[in-house]
Amino acid sequence: MDNFMAARSQMALSLGFHIIFSCIGMVMPFFMAVSHFMWLRTGNPVYQNVTKAWSKGVAIFFATGAVSGTVLSFELGLLWPTFMKHAGPIFGMPFSLEGTAFFIEAIALGFFLYGWNRFNRWFHWFTGVVVGISGLASGILVVAANAWMNTPAGFDVVNGKYINIDPIKAMFNPAWFSQALHMSIAAFAATGFAVAGVHALMVMRKQNVNFHLRAFKIAAIFGVVAAILQPLSGDISAKMVAKTQPAKLAAMEAHFVTRPYTPLIIGGIPDVKNKKVDYAIELPGLLSFMVHDDFKTPVTGLDKIPEKDQPPVAVVHYAFQLMVALGMLMMALGLLYLIAIWKKRSWFGKRWFLKLFIWATPIGFIAVEAGWTVTEVGRQPWIIQGVMRTADAVTPMPGVAYSFYLFTAVYFTLSIAVIFLLYRQIKMVPVIYDKETPKPVSA
Repeated sequence: MDNFMAARSQMALSLGFHIIFSCIGMVMPFFMAVSHFMWLRTGNPVYQNVTKAWSKGVAIFFATGAVSGTVLSFELGLLWPTFMKHAGPIFGMPFSLEGTAFFIEAIALGFFLYGWNRFNRWFHWFTGVVVGISGLASGILVVAANAWMNTPAGFDVVNGKYINIDPIKAMFNPAWFSQALHMSIAAFAATGFAVAGVHALMVMRKQNVNFHLRAFKIAAIFGVVAAILQPLSGDISAKMVAKTQPAKLAAMEAHFVTRPYTPLIIGGIPDVKNKKVDYAIELPGLLSFMVHDDFKTPVTGLDKIPEKDQPPVAVVHYAFQLMVALGMLMMALGLLYLIAIWKKRSWFGKRWFLKLFIWATPIGFIAVEAGWTVTEVGRQPWIIQGVMRTADAVTPMPGVAYSFYLFTAVYFTLSIAVIFLLYRQIKMVPVIYDKETPKPVSA
Protein backbone atom coordinates (compact mmCIF):
# COMPACT_ATOMS: atom_id res chain seq x y z
CA MET A 1 0.00 0.00 0.00
CA ASP A 2 1.55 3.31 -1.07
CA ASN A 3 1.32 6.51 0.97
CA PHE A 4 -1.56 7.91 -1.06
CA MET A 5 -3.80 4.88 -0.62
CA ALA A 6 -2.79 4.49 3.01
CA ALA A 7 -3.68 8.12 3.76
CA ARG A 8 -7.03 7.82 1.99
CA SER A 9 -7.77 4.52 3.75
CA GLN A 10 -6.94 5.99 7.15
CA MET A 11 -9.23 8.97 6.58
CA ALA A 12 -12.00 6.68 5.34
CA LEU A 13 -11.64 4.45 8.40
CA SER A 14 -11.58 7.40 10.79
CA LEU A 15 -14.59 9.09 9.19
CA GLY A 16 -16.47 5.80 9.01
CA PHE A 17 -16.21 5.27 12.74
CA HIS A 18 -16.53 8.91 13.79
CA ILE A 19 -19.70 9.51 11.81
CA ILE A 20 -21.54 6.84 13.82
CA PHE A 21 -20.34 8.19 17.16
CA SER A 22 -21.12 11.78 16.18
CA CYS A 23 -24.58 11.03 14.77
CA ILE A 24 -25.66 9.31 17.98
CA GLY A 25 -24.05 12.04 20.08
CA MET A 26 -25.92 14.70 18.08
CA VAL A 27 -29.35 13.08 18.26
CA MET A 28 -29.73 11.09 21.48
CA PRO A 29 -29.77 14.21 23.69
CA PHE A 30 -33.06 15.15 22.00
CA PHE A 31 -34.52 11.74 22.87
CA MET A 32 -33.30 12.31 26.42
CA ALA A 33 -34.87 15.78 26.54
CA VAL A 34 -38.26 14.47 25.36
CA SER A 35 -38.38 11.68 27.96
CA HIS A 36 -37.27 14.16 30.62
CA PHE A 37 -40.03 16.55 29.54
CA MET A 38 -42.58 13.73 29.73
CA TRP A 39 -41.48 12.97 33.28
CA LEU A 40 -41.78 16.62 34.31
CA ARG A 41 -45.27 16.86 32.79
CA THR A 42 -46.70 13.49 33.89
CA GLY A 43 -44.68 12.58 36.98
CA ASN A 44 -44.39 9.02 35.63
CA PRO A 45 -41.13 7.61 37.07
CA VAL A 46 -40.62 5.39 34.01
CA TYR A 47 -39.80 8.46 31.93
CA GLN A 48 -37.29 9.60 34.55
CA ASN A 49 -35.67 6.17 34.46
CA VAL A 50 -35.48 6.25 30.66
CA THR A 51 -33.92 9.71 30.81
CA LYS A 52 -31.24 8.60 33.27
CA ALA A 53 -30.42 5.49 31.25
CA TRP A 54 -30.18 7.44 28.00
CA SER A 55 -28.03 10.13 29.62
CA LYS A 56 -25.37 7.51 30.32
CA GLY A 57 -25.49 6.49 26.66
CA VAL A 58 -25.09 10.12 25.64
CA ALA A 59 -22.04 10.39 27.90
CA ILE A 60 -20.48 7.26 26.36
CA PHE A 61 -20.90 8.54 22.81
CA PHE A 62 -19.80 12.05 23.75
CA ALA A 63 -16.53 10.66 25.09
CA THR A 64 -15.89 8.35 22.13
CA GLY A 65 -16.90 11.05 19.65
CA ALA A 66 -14.47 13.46 21.30
CA VAL A 67 -11.64 10.94 20.95
CA SER A 68 -12.37 10.04 17.31
CA GLY A 69 -12.95 13.69 16.39
CA THR A 70 -9.66 14.76 17.92
CA VAL A 71 -7.86 12.06 15.95
CA LEU A 72 -9.48 13.33 12.75
CA SER A 73 -8.37 16.89 13.36
CA PHE A 74 -4.75 15.75 13.73
CA GLU A 75 -5.02 13.52 10.68
CA LEU A 76 -6.00 16.45 8.48
CA GLY A 77 -2.70 18.15 9.23
CA LEU A 78 -0.51 15.05 9.31
CA LEU A 79 -1.86 13.28 6.23
CA TRP A 80 -2.83 16.26 4.07
CA PRO A 81 -0.40 19.09 4.90
CA THR A 82 -0.64 20.79 1.49
CA PHE A 83 -4.40 20.87 1.78
CA MET A 84 -4.33 22.37 5.27
CA LYS A 85 -1.64 24.88 4.30
CA HIS A 86 -3.97 26.47 1.77
CA ALA A 87 -7.42 25.52 3.09
CA GLY A 88 -6.84 26.11 6.81
CA PRO A 89 -7.05 29.92 6.69
CA ILE A 90 -10.14 29.72 4.48
CA PHE A 91 -12.42 27.19 6.15
CA GLY A 92 -10.96 27.38 9.64
CA MET A 93 -13.91 29.38 10.98
CA PRO A 94 -16.45 26.52 11.10
CA PHE A 95 -13.88 24.33 12.86
CA SER A 96 -13.22 27.07 15.43
CA LEU A 97 -16.94 27.54 16.02
CA GLU A 98 -17.36 23.77 16.25
CA GLY A 99 -14.81 23.78 19.05
CA THR A 100 -16.86 26.41 20.88
CA ALA A 101 -20.04 24.36 20.43
CA PHE A 102 -18.19 21.29 21.69
CA PHE A 103 -17.16 23.02 24.92
CA ILE A 104 -20.70 24.29 25.47
CA GLU A 105 -21.95 20.75 24.94
CA ALA A 106 -19.42 19.38 27.44
CA ILE A 107 -20.36 21.93 30.11
CA ALA A 108 -24.10 21.38 29.60
CA LEU A 109 -23.67 17.59 29.73
CA GLY A 110 -21.78 17.89 33.00
CA PHE A 111 -24.58 20.03 34.44
CA PHE A 112 -27.16 17.50 33.29
CA LEU A 113 -25.41 14.37 34.54
CA TYR A 114 -24.70 15.79 37.99
CA GLY A 115 -27.68 18.14 38.27
CA TRP A 116 -30.29 15.66 39.48
CA ASN A 117 -31.87 16.99 42.73
CA ARG A 118 -29.45 19.94 42.68
CA PHE A 119 -30.91 22.34 40.09
CA ASN A 120 -34.35 23.68 39.49
CA ARG A 121 -36.15 20.89 37.61
CA TRP A 122 -36.85 22.93 34.50
CA PHE A 123 -33.34 24.42 34.42
CA HIS A 124 -31.99 20.88 34.65
CA TRP A 125 -34.16 19.90 31.66
CA PHE A 126 -32.91 22.98 29.79
CA THR A 127 -29.28 21.89 30.21
CA GLY A 128 -30.19 18.65 28.43
CA VAL A 129 -31.74 20.63 25.57
CA VAL A 130 -28.52 22.66 25.33
CA VAL A 131 -26.56 19.41 24.99
CA GLY A 132 -28.68 18.51 21.96
CA ILE A 133 -28.61 21.95 20.33
CA SER A 134 -24.85 22.39 20.74
CA GLY A 135 -24.18 18.85 19.49
CA LEU A 136 -26.34 19.45 16.43
CA ALA A 137 -24.58 22.78 15.84
CA SER A 138 -21.22 21.02 15.99
CA GLY A 139 -22.32 18.57 13.33
CA ILE A 140 -23.68 21.29 11.06
CA LEU A 141 -20.45 23.29 11.33
CA VAL A 142 -18.30 20.29 10.40
CA VAL A 143 -20.58 19.51 7.47
CA ALA A 144 -20.26 23.16 6.35
CA ALA A 145 -16.49 22.66 6.16
CA ASN A 146 -16.97 19.50 4.12
CA ALA A 147 -19.44 21.31 1.86
CA TRP A 148 -16.73 23.90 1.19
CA MET A 149 -14.54 21.11 -0.21
CA ASN A 150 -17.38 20.24 -2.59
CA THR A 151 -18.30 23.83 -3.52
CA PRO A 152 -15.28 26.00 -2.65
CA ALA A 153 -16.01 29.69 -2.12
CA GLY A 154 -14.57 32.72 -0.34
CA PHE A 155 -11.15 32.97 -2.03
CA ASP A 156 -9.34 33.46 -5.33
CA VAL A 157 -6.37 31.52 -6.67
CA VAL A 158 -3.81 33.74 -8.41
CA ASN A 159 -0.46 32.32 -9.49
CA GLY A 160 -0.88 29.40 -7.10
CA LYS A 161 -1.60 31.69 -4.14
CA TYR A 162 -4.92 31.75 -2.25
CA ILE A 163 -5.93 35.40 -1.80
CA ASN A 164 -9.00 37.57 -1.12
CA ILE A 165 -10.06 35.19 1.63
CA ASP A 166 -13.61 35.65 2.99
CA PRO A 167 -14.20 33.12 5.84
CA ILE A 168 -17.92 33.95 6.08
CA LYS A 169 -18.50 33.28 2.39
CA ALA A 170 -16.43 30.12 2.68
CA MET A 171 -18.48 28.82 5.60
CA PHE A 172 -21.80 29.64 3.93
CA ASN A 173 -20.75 28.12 0.63
CA PRO A 174 -23.37 27.07 -1.95
CA ALA A 175 -23.70 23.49 -0.64
CA TRP A 176 -23.62 24.08 3.12
CA PHE A 177 -27.39 24.23 3.62
CA SER A 178 -28.31 21.24 1.46
CA GLN A 179 -25.57 19.06 2.97
CA ALA A 180 -26.28 20.14 6.55
CA LEU A 181 -30.01 19.54 6.13
CA HIS A 182 -29.52 16.12 4.52
CA MET A 183 -26.94 14.99 7.08
CA SER A 184 -28.93 16.22 10.10
CA ILE A 185 -32.10 14.43 9.01
CA ALA A 186 -30.05 11.32 8.21
CA ALA A 187 -28.58 11.39 11.73
CA PHE A 188 -32.05 11.54 13.28
CA ALA A 189 -33.33 8.72 11.05
CA ALA A 190 -30.34 6.44 11.64
CA THR A 191 -30.18 7.00 15.40
CA GLY A 192 -33.94 6.79 15.80
CA PHE A 193 -34.19 3.42 14.10
CA ALA A 194 -31.07 2.07 15.85
CA VAL A 195 -32.26 3.01 19.35
CA ALA A 196 -35.82 1.89 18.61
CA GLY A 197 -34.50 -1.46 17.37
CA VAL A 198 -32.60 -2.12 20.59
CA HIS A 199 -35.65 -1.34 22.75
CA ALA A 200 -37.90 -3.37 20.43
CA LEU A 201 -35.64 -6.37 21.07
CA MET A 202 -36.07 -5.95 24.82
CA VAL A 203 -39.86 -5.62 24.47
CA MET A 204 -40.01 -8.80 22.38
CA ARG A 205 -37.98 -10.60 25.06
CA LYS A 206 -40.49 -9.39 27.69
CA GLN A 207 -37.77 -7.63 29.68
CA ASN A 208 -38.86 -4.45 31.50
CA VAL A 209 -41.58 -4.04 28.90
CA ASN A 210 -43.05 -0.79 30.21
CA PHE A 211 -39.62 0.87 30.32
CA HIS A 212 -38.51 -0.31 26.89
CA LEU A 213 -41.87 0.27 25.18
CA ARG A 214 -41.92 3.94 26.16
CA ALA A 215 -38.28 4.34 25.10
CA PHE A 216 -39.06 2.55 21.83
CA LYS A 217 -41.92 4.92 21.01
CA ILE A 218 -39.88 8.07 21.66
CA ALA A 219 -36.93 6.90 19.54
CA ALA A 220 -39.14 5.48 16.79
CA ILE A 221 -41.15 8.66 16.23
CA PHE A 222 -37.93 10.64 15.71
CA GLY A 223 -36.66 8.05 13.24
CA VAL A 224 -39.99 7.78 11.42
CA VAL A 225 -40.47 11.52 10.93
CA ALA A 226 -36.87 11.92 9.76
CA ALA A 227 -37.15 8.99 7.34
CA ILE A 228 -40.30 10.44 5.77
CA LEU A 229 -38.69 13.89 5.41
CA GLN A 230 -35.39 12.58 4.08
CA PRO A 231 -36.42 12.23 0.39
CA LEU A 232 -37.25 15.96 0.36
CA SER A 233 -33.79 16.90 1.64
CA GLY A 234 -32.31 14.37 -0.77
CA ASP A 235 -33.99 16.13 -3.68
CA ILE A 236 -32.56 19.49 -2.54
CA SER A 237 -29.11 17.95 -2.17
CA ALA A 238 -29.24 16.19 -5.55
CA LYS A 239 -30.21 19.42 -7.33
CA MET A 240 -27.22 21.14 -5.75
CA VAL A 241 -24.90 18.30 -6.82
CA ALA A 242 -26.24 18.52 -10.39
CA LYS A 243 -25.49 22.23 -10.42
CA THR A 244 -22.05 22.23 -8.79
CA GLN A 245 -20.64 18.69 -9.26
CA PRO A 246 -22.02 17.20 -12.49
CA ALA A 247 -19.38 14.46 -12.53
CA LYS A 248 -20.55 13.24 -9.13
CA LEU A 249 -24.18 13.12 -10.22
CA ALA A 250 -23.25 11.29 -13.42
CA ALA A 251 -21.34 8.70 -11.37
CA MET A 252 -24.22 8.37 -8.90
CA GLU A 253 -26.58 7.52 -11.74
CA ALA A 254 -23.97 5.72 -13.90
CA HIS A 255 -25.03 8.22 -16.56
CA PHE A 256 -22.49 7.83 -19.37
CA VAL A 257 -24.04 9.63 -22.37
CA THR A 258 -25.59 13.11 -22.33
CA ARG A 259 -29.00 12.94 -23.99
CA PRO A 260 -32.51 14.43 -23.83
CA TYR A 261 -35.11 12.69 -21.69
CA THR A 262 -32.36 11.44 -19.40
CA PRO A 263 -33.59 8.31 -17.62
CA LEU A 264 -33.38 7.62 -13.90
CA ILE A 265 -31.39 4.43 -13.32
CA ILE A 266 -32.53 1.94 -10.69
CA GLY A 267 -29.98 -0.76 -9.85
CA GLY A 268 -27.77 -2.07 -12.60
CA ILE A 269 -24.10 -2.96 -13.01
CA PRO A 270 -22.02 -0.18 -14.61
CA ASP A 271 -19.86 -1.28 -17.53
CA VAL A 272 -17.35 1.58 -17.59
CA LYS A 273 -15.40 0.17 -20.52
CA ASN A 274 -18.43 0.04 -22.83
CA LYS A 275 -20.16 3.08 -21.29
CA LYS A 276 -23.39 1.33 -20.37
CA VAL A 277 -25.31 -0.10 -17.42
CA ASP A 278 -26.36 -3.74 -17.48
CA TYR A 279 -29.49 -5.13 -15.81
CA ALA A 280 -30.80 -1.68 -14.81
CA ILE A 281 -34.36 -0.41 -14.72
CA GLU A 282 -34.60 2.85 -16.68
CA LEU A 283 -37.38 5.39 -16.11
CA PRO A 284 -37.21 7.65 -19.21
CA GLY A 285 -36.97 11.39 -18.61
CA LEU A 286 -37.25 11.13 -14.83
CA LEU A 287 -33.68 12.22 -14.06
CA SER A 288 -34.15 15.23 -16.37
CA PHE A 289 -37.33 16.09 -14.47
CA MET A 290 -35.72 15.69 -11.04
CA VAL A 291 -32.78 17.92 -12.00
CA HIS A 292 -34.36 20.49 -14.36
CA ASP A 293 -38.11 20.20 -13.58
CA ASP A 294 -38.82 19.13 -17.15
CA PHE A 295 -38.52 15.77 -18.86
CA LYS A 296 -36.53 16.82 -21.94
CA THR A 297 -33.52 18.89 -20.82
CA PRO A 298 -30.37 16.72 -20.89
CA VAL A 299 -28.44 15.96 -17.72
CA THR A 300 -24.67 16.18 -18.12
CA GLY A 301 -23.17 12.73 -18.60
CA LEU A 302 -19.68 11.40 -18.10
CA ASP A 303 -18.98 11.87 -21.82
CA LYS A 304 -18.79 15.62 -21.12
CA ILE A 305 -16.30 15.17 -18.27
CA PRO A 306 -12.58 14.61 -19.01
CA GLU A 307 -11.66 11.08 -18.00
CA LYS A 308 -8.95 12.31 -15.63
CA ASP A 309 -11.64 14.27 -13.72
CA GLN A 310 -14.11 11.40 -13.36
CA PRO A 311 -14.73 9.65 -10.02
CA PRO A 312 -14.82 5.83 -9.71
CA VAL A 313 -18.24 5.17 -11.24
CA ALA A 314 -19.00 1.72 -9.83
CA VAL A 315 -18.23 2.61 -6.19
CA VAL A 316 -20.27 5.82 -6.28
CA HIS A 317 -23.19 4.20 -8.13
CA TYR A 318 -23.45 1.20 -5.81
CA ALA A 319 -23.16 3.37 -2.71
CA PHE A 320 -25.84 5.74 -3.99
CA GLN A 321 -28.21 2.90 -4.89
CA LEU A 322 -27.69 1.33 -1.46
CA MET A 323 -28.35 4.63 0.31
CA VAL A 324 -31.56 5.25 -1.62
CA ALA A 325 -32.81 1.67 -1.20
CA LEU A 326 -32.29 1.72 2.57
CA GLY A 327 -33.81 5.19 2.82
CA MET A 328 -36.95 4.01 1.02
CA LEU A 329 -37.09 0.96 3.28
CA MET A 330 -36.98 3.16 6.38
CA MET A 331 -39.66 5.42 4.94
CA ALA A 332 -41.92 2.41 4.28
CA LEU A 333 -41.37 1.19 7.84
CA GLY A 334 -42.10 4.71 9.05
CA LEU A 335 -45.44 4.77 7.26
CA LEU A 336 -46.26 1.39 8.81
CA TYR A 337 -45.46 2.85 12.24
CA LEU A 338 -47.84 5.77 11.65
CA ILE A 339 -50.59 3.30 10.76
CA ALA A 340 -49.89 1.51 14.04
CA ILE A 341 -50.25 4.78 15.97
CA TRP A 342 -53.49 5.84 14.30
CA LYS A 343 -55.33 2.59 13.62
CA LYS A 344 -53.50 -0.51 14.87
CA ARG A 345 -52.14 0.05 18.36
CA SER A 346 -52.25 -3.67 18.99
CA TRP A 347 -49.30 -4.01 16.60
CA PHE A 348 -46.96 -2.69 19.31
CA GLY A 349 -47.28 -6.03 21.05
CA LYS A 350 -46.94 -8.15 17.92
CA ARG A 351 -43.70 -10.02 17.35
CA TRP A 352 -43.69 -9.40 13.57
CA PHE A 353 -43.97 -5.64 14.11
CA LEU A 354 -41.18 -5.56 16.68
CA LYS A 355 -39.02 -7.77 14.48
CA LEU A 356 -39.26 -5.27 11.63
CA PHE A 357 -37.65 -2.62 13.85
CA ILE A 358 -35.11 -5.07 15.22
CA TRP A 359 -34.02 -5.96 11.68
CA ALA A 360 -33.94 -2.27 10.81
CA THR A 361 -31.53 -1.42 13.67
CA PRO A 362 -28.38 -1.06 11.51
CA ILE A 363 -29.84 0.05 8.19
CA GLY A 364 -29.86 3.78 8.98
CA PHE A 365 -26.14 3.79 9.71
CA ILE A 366 -25.40 1.65 6.67
CA ALA A 367 -27.25 4.30 4.64
CA VAL A 368 -25.23 7.06 6.32
CA GLU A 369 -21.96 5.31 5.52
CA ALA A 370 -23.09 4.81 1.91
CA GLY A 371 -24.06 8.48 1.67
CA TRP A 372 -20.66 9.63 2.89
CA THR A 373 -19.03 7.29 0.40
CA VAL A 374 -20.99 9.05 -2.33
CA THR A 375 -19.95 12.46 -0.98
CA GLU A 376 -16.25 11.73 -0.66
CA VAL A 377 -15.54 9.24 -3.44
CA GLY A 378 -17.85 11.14 -5.78
CA ARG A 379 -15.65 14.24 -5.41
CA GLN A 380 -12.51 12.42 -6.52
CA PRO A 381 -9.97 13.07 -7.92
CA TRP A 382 -10.36 16.42 -6.11
CA ILE A 383 -9.83 17.21 -2.44
CA ILE A 384 -11.05 20.75 -3.20
CA GLN A 385 -13.45 20.50 -6.10
CA GLY A 386 -11.82 21.88 -9.26
CA VAL A 387 -8.98 23.50 -7.32
CA MET A 388 -6.67 20.92 -5.72
CA ARG A 389 -6.30 17.22 -6.51
CA THR A 390 -6.20 14.71 -3.69
CA ALA A 391 -2.91 13.24 -4.93
CA ASP A 392 -1.28 16.69 -4.71
CA ALA A 393 -2.33 17.18 -1.08
CA VAL A 394 -0.99 14.00 0.52
CA THR A 395 2.00 14.04 2.86
CA PRO A 396 5.44 13.18 1.37
CA MET A 397 6.48 11.49 4.61
CA PRO A 398 6.98 7.71 4.41
CA GLY A 399 5.41 5.08 6.64
CA VAL A 400 1.76 6.17 6.44
CA ALA A 401 0.71 2.54 6.01
CA TYR A 402 1.95 1.75 9.52
CA SER A 403 -0.11 4.62 10.88
CA PHE A 404 -3.14 3.18 9.08
CA TYR A 405 -2.63 -0.24 10.67
CA LEU A 406 -2.20 1.34 14.10
CA PHE A 407 -5.35 3.47 13.86
CA THR A 408 -7.31 0.51 12.54
CA ALA A 409 -6.46 -1.34 15.74
CA VAL A 410 -7.29 1.73 17.85
CA TYR A 411 -10.71 2.23 16.27
CA PHE A 412 -11.69 -1.42 16.50
CA THR A 413 -10.62 -1.44 20.15
CA LEU A 414 -12.65 1.70 20.76
CA SER A 415 -15.66 0.11 19.08
CA ILE A 416 -15.41 -3.01 21.21
CA ALA A 417 -15.26 -0.81 24.32
CA VAL A 418 -18.37 1.10 23.23
CA ILE A 419 -20.29 -2.11 22.49
CA PHE A 420 -19.31 -3.50 25.91
CA LEU A 421 -20.39 -0.34 27.72
CA LEU A 422 -23.72 -0.18 25.89
CA TYR A 423 -24.37 -3.88 26.52
CA ARG A 424 -23.66 -3.29 30.17
CA GLN A 425 -26.05 -0.33 30.22
CA ILE A 426 -28.85 -2.45 28.78
CA LYS A 427 -28.18 -5.22 31.30
CA MET A 428 -28.30 -2.67 34.13
CA VAL A 429 -31.83 -1.49 33.28
CA PRO A 430 -33.59 -3.86 35.73
CA VAL A 431 -30.87 -3.35 38.34
CA ILE A 432 -30.49 0.45 38.33
CA TYR A 433 -33.08 2.19 36.18
CA ASP A 434 -36.29 0.15 36.37
CA LYS A 435 -36.44 -1.43 39.81
CA GLU A 436 -39.91 -0.15 40.68
CA THR A 437 -41.62 -0.06 37.31
CA PRO A 438 -45.33 -0.79 37.54
CA LYS A 439 -46.95 -3.54 35.46
CA PRO A 440 -46.88 -2.97 31.69
CA VAL A 441 -49.47 -0.51 30.44
CA SER A 442 -50.03 1.02 27.04
CA ALA A 443 -48.20 4.36 26.62
